Amino acid sequence: MKNTMSWKSKRTESVLKGVVSRNLTIFLCIGCFCAGMLFTDRMWTVPEAKGISRTSQAGDQKRNDVKSEAKDILGEASRIHHAVQCRTLDKTISNLEMVLAAARALQDSITSGSPITEDLKNPELTKKRKYLMVIGINTAFSSRKRRDSVRATWMPQGDKLKKLEKEKGIVMRFVIGHSATSGGILDRAIEAEEKQHGDFLRLEHVVGYLELSAKTKSFFTTAIALWDADFYVKVDDDVHLNIGTLAATLATHRSKPRVYIGCMKSGPILAQKGVRYHEPEHWKFGGDGNKYFRHATGQLYAISKDLAAYISINRHILHKYANEDVTLGSWFIGLDVEHIDDRKLCCGTPPDCETKAQAGNICVASFDWNCSGICKSVERIKDVHRRCGEGQNALWSTVF
Repeated sequence: MKNTMSWKSKRTESVLKGVVSRNLTIFLCIGCFCAGMLFTDRMWTVPEAKGISRTSQAGDQKRNDVKSEAKDILGEASRIHHAVQCRTLDKTISNLEMVLAAARALQDSITSGSPITEDLKNPELTKKRKYLMVIGINTAFSSRKRRDSVRATWMPQGDKLKKLEKEKGIVMRFVIGHSATSGGILDRAIEAEEKQHGDFLRLEHVVGYLELSAKTKSFFTTAIALWDADFYVKVDDDVHLNIGTLAATLATHRSKPRVYIGCMKSGPILAQKGVRYHEPEHWKFGGDGNKYFRHATGQLYAISKDLAAYISINRHILHKYANEDVTLGSWFIGLDVEHIDDRKLCCGTPPDCETKAQAGNICVASFDWNCSGICKSVERIKDVHRRCGEGQNALWSTVF
């Protein structure tokens, strides 16, 4: 009996120890868990100390600055990309307009039944290559002696003329239309001269002094249909021209999209009938005593390709005034065009151009203002060329 009670006492004590041990274990687990949570919480709250907080803020600011700078760079890149796209689009549109102008010129010649100029018939010319400039020398049926004097001085002939086109990208032609009597003696004389020299550009235009504005329009329309050039130049056949100096001058403006280059002037508007350069539409320019807007003098000027394309595309609605140089200026006055006043394009004859040449400032063109060209050019142009010319090798040695 006593042994039995002793065994029961030991068993109860053992059970109590197990329960206590189990409860203690649970309590210790709960205590460890709470301690762990407390420790973990303290670890996460440590960075909230002031010093570390400032460091974190500085890091955030730095990251924000980097992000802002990245945004600026991306923004600038986007703007540059957009600008490049715009320039590329402008160039594409300009090229399409030029092609359209050429197609229209050819179509007009076909549909009107007019004889197509020999240059348009030449398949080699329709294969567009790039030229620096096309020079149209304005001439008339009665100006054979002037043309011969130009050929004998500053205009290359024969194989040299072809070499000029091939090697330098410079096209030169005497520009003339047709007589009122188609196929008459005047036209036959020009055809014979063309066979001899091969230096004419015939326009679908009836020649006449009062039709100079229409002739100018026809020249640019025809020229851009035949040759893809950076510049298109008009010069009179009684002006002395240094071709190499002109090419070097124009080449400096190649990067500009719409330029109008010449000796800019603003002459009086002549309302009185019967006087030379009378302007029948003088009333459009205001009251008596007014002057024309700035425009290049008609002896020599150059326009960039975009402007020649503009003339060709809009030729049917471009208004013509009495004076050719005023007319051309009026076509550009409302456009985004850069007017370049270059006085090298209108030097006087010797001693003016000679003095400048001796000083190393060779003139592009020389003529007499009082004659609107070289006075008695047939007799005097050789002397002007000898004293003011750029030299025989200047054209061929100059790099454009």
